[in-house]
Amino acid sequence: MINAFKELKKVTWPSGRELRRDTAIVIFTIIIMAIFLGLTDEIVTQLFNLYIQL
Repeated sequence: MINAFKELKKVTWPSGRELRRDTAIVIFTIIIMAIFLGLTDEIVTQLFNLYIQL
């Protein structure tokens, strides 16, 4: 347990500005991926329905 505290003292923590920037990047990436996956799902569903109707 004491070794963990020693290791944590060696860590370089991000500044508040870096933390906000990185958080915004993560949220933006998640939104883009959600839109991409949603559109891909919708397209595949429509194609599957067209195939079924043949």
